[in-house]
Amino acid sequence: MTEQASWRAVAAATGAVDRTRAEAGVRLAYRRAGLREPERIVWARSPLEAVRLLSGAPTQDGEVLPAPGASVRDTVRTRPVAAERDRLHTRLGPTGWSDRWRATGADLWETTRPLVDRVRTGIVEALAPADRKEETRVRLLLLDAVLGQHDAAWLAALDTASDTASCLDGLTEVARTAGWWWPYEHVAVVVERPQELHRDEAGRLDRGDGPALAYADGFALHAWRGLPVPGAFLDRLGTLTPAEIRQEENAELRRVMLEYYGYDRYLEESGARPVHRDETGVLWRISLPGDEDVVMVEVVNSTPEPDGTSRTYWLRVPPTTTTAREGVAWTFGLSAEAYEPLRQT
Repeated sequence: MTEQASWRAVAAATGAVDRTRAEAGVRLAYRRAGLREPERIVWARSPLEAVRLLSGAPTQDGEVLPAPGASVRDTVRTRPVAAERDRLHTRLGPTGWSDRWRATGADLWETTRPLVDRVRTGIVEALAPADRKEETRVRLLLLDAVLGQHDAAWLAALDTASDTASCLDGLTEVARTAGWWWPYEHVAVVVERPQELHRDEAGRLDRGDGPALAYADGFALHAWRGLPVPGAFLDRLGTLTPAEIRQEENAELRRVMLEYYGYDRYLEESGARPVHRDETGVLWRISLPGDEDVVMVEVVNSTPEPDGTSRTYWLRVPPTTTTAREGVAWTFGLSAEAYEPLRQT
């Protein structure tokens, strides 16, 4: 496994953590930063539980955390990461550093950052749904967190294997063995990895039959193609009807319903009528209240399948489409006038 692939695996890791290694990494990170090791390391089952513990809730054993002291995140994580980045920037130059970032951490950060933001939002929604003052307090606590495994993109870009980057070895060890963690003067709170993580091919949270991200304490996020959705909403998808889809007032949720149900099936079962047909296919249209029309082109593969049958495809096209040819041409990035296929496939 390449180093880059290894860090991708770290960012997506789920399941049991190595507490011994993670705690050793925490202590090492403090020492590398010139700090005393924390007097106590406490484990939480999710980032939500960690924030609750830091807010005064009891641990799983019924204890309340002692006063943690001031946050040392800046000393433990921000400064050493910035120092190593500056060292590499000086050594490689602006262009060299940019090339290195693109080759190592950039793509990983593009998929990790939305996940981190979604976790933060989920915590705020759970703890401060309608209280601005409490929301501010929770967000400040979230800023104290080191992202652990979700720092993988930055650790991948930095030269963590070199002797000069030894200041990052504690951070690296925690990232490889645990989730988020909160470093304070006297106490460090470390979070277990999620139990489940489901994403689509674009790296977005995505699952139609349960939580896309789930932790051991029940903290979970539901999403479809990256769109946050309520868990109860997903429970309805298996029994959808065209009438329920039309009656859904939230346009974004209605689109999720349509994707799950299938646009072609929805058109067939909703009494849609063809509005145009030509040699390229058939154009279908159906109106949705409060949303753009669903417009699709039905095309038949002119090359028979091995069993001699011809397969039908449904292509969703812009609602402004007026002819089947225009719709098929749009899927190739062409105008109707420019679309002249030599052979249909």
